[in-house]
Amino acid sequence: MVHHTASQVKKGYNAYNVLVLCVLGLGSITYGYTASIIGTTLGQPSFIEYFKLDARPNATDLIGLTNGLFQTGGVIGTLSLPYFADKWGRRWACALAAGLALISGAFLAGSVNIGMFIAFRFVAGASAFMILAAVPILMNELVPSKHRGAMVFIHAVFLLIGYVIQGWVGFGFYFWTDGGVNNTWRPPLALQCFWPLLLLIALPWLPESPRWLCMKGRTQEAHDVLVKLHSHKSDPAHEVAEAEFYQINKQVAIDRTLGTSWKIMFTKPSYRKRALLAVGTTGIIQCSGVLVINNYGPTLYANLGFSTVKQLLYPALWLVFALFMNIMGMFLVDRFSRPKFMAVGVAGCMATLIVEAALVARFVPSDNAAALKAAVAMFFVYQVFYGAALDGTQFSYLGELFPTHLRAKGVCLGVAMISLMNIMWLQAAPVAFKNITWKFYLCFIISGSIGAAVMWFTFPNTKGLPLEEIAALFGDADEVAVYQRDIEVDENHHIIGVGGERAGVAGSSNGSDVEKVVVHGEKSL
Repeated sequence: MVHHTASQVKKGYNAYNVLVLCVLGLGSITYGYTASIIGTTLGQPSFIEYFKLDARPNATDLIGLTNGLFQTGGVIGTLSLPYFADKWGRRWACALAAGLALISGAFLAGSVNIGMFIAFRFVAGASAFMILAAVPILMNELVPSKHRGAMVFIHAVFLLIGYVIQGWVGFGFYFWTDGGVNNTWRPPLALQCFWPLLLLIALPWLPESPRWLCMKGRTQEAHDVLVKLHSHKSDPAHEVAEAEFYQINKQVAIDRTLGTSWKIMFTKPSYRKRALLAVGTTGIIQCSGVLVINNYGPTLYANLGFSTVKQLLYPALWLVFALFMNIMGMFLVDRFSRPKFMAVGVAGCMATLIVEAALVARFVPSDNAAALKAAVAMFFVYQVFYGAALDGTQFSYLGELFPTHLRAKGVCLGVAMISLMNIMWLQAAPVAFKNITWKFYLCFIISGSIGAAVMWFTFPNTKGLPLEEIAALFGDADEVAVYQRDIEVDENHHIIGVGGERAGVAGSSNGSDVEKVVVHGEKSL
């Protein structure tokens, strides 16, 4: 009998799968817009006048509270998300986050006092970071392993679209001066509601994660979803999808027997290592300084001596350039080792910040136009490394680190780390730029350089591996049900065995029998 293994089947892109990811990108836009709109709001004179922040003795504290509670909401909201993602499904997790974003946007735009505004900034923070985690959790479980990096990068591309929209909205509304104190600051906040509303409308037509469906025993649904997502014209018999379904179903039978609590993530050595890698990945990337450059862009350009219009224009242009680099990253991410690609990205960011710090230290303040232009150029060079290598790669890497039964907790742990780093860097930035000026860049340069080295030498590479096989990288080869390269397919495109063993009824599409098949060793790695 002539047969071949599943790994010998050519894999390609599925247009429906890409469409699903782009629709989920509405959630990514929601985060980008929600997380950055406060910069536009605080820059509106009408907002300051309406809430009397120009006269209150505690105005600075209140403004700081709007940012601090947003990030605090992000930590709390993100760490609560796994309950919903595991119990009700990945789509419901996206729906919950989108619903909170819709509600918070409406109440922020309609706020009548500063207390109300600050309270719903907490809700907005929870919604933003919940959706920042929920979207890549679902994306990682919907895409084929060969193109996972590029396809999950769509999350970062749409996230930047949200930032870009906000940047130009802020720039445009700066010139609307006749709207009065009740109008000019409200429309940008109200626009926050548009993206999550579209996502909520679209979610009923989007597929649920086939892996989550298998975990819940809904195997026929999982099979149908996987075939629809991963079939393509070069594989008319759906061999790739059938093999993936076979592997997922086998793996779920093992995963159901393993612990799913937060406690086991930190008590089992292999899980603890994954958790540390998750917080290490996002923590190191946030040490690149991107948060400060983005959120304090106008302040940085003001320190360089540029006019108010240019203080708003340059950050908007910077975000457009970042979007372009994110698109470029989609074509690069699956060509290189994940950790080495990210390490190069962090190191490149550090190199540009070294030049930036030197320019600021030597020429600010001064009338040297060439030096000031070079300082602006460094922010754009910075995005070559951050946008192409870091922004999207971190989300595919987070999803790859964890098994299905712990993926929601693991990804949310990594995203919660982003919120924590935000609190640290953003709260320190205004005081640091005022008191130690260019030396603040050294905080990023030192920590980021150390982090890049740690990534390069110690982080495992997960590129191209099926999610069900990554456990072997962490010493849990006995928890891998079957390696995809060993799944054998006959000339009638039926799964006939695994590594010489007959598949029996386990290869049937309904997946009703999922006996444990363990292939020892790491031959596929």
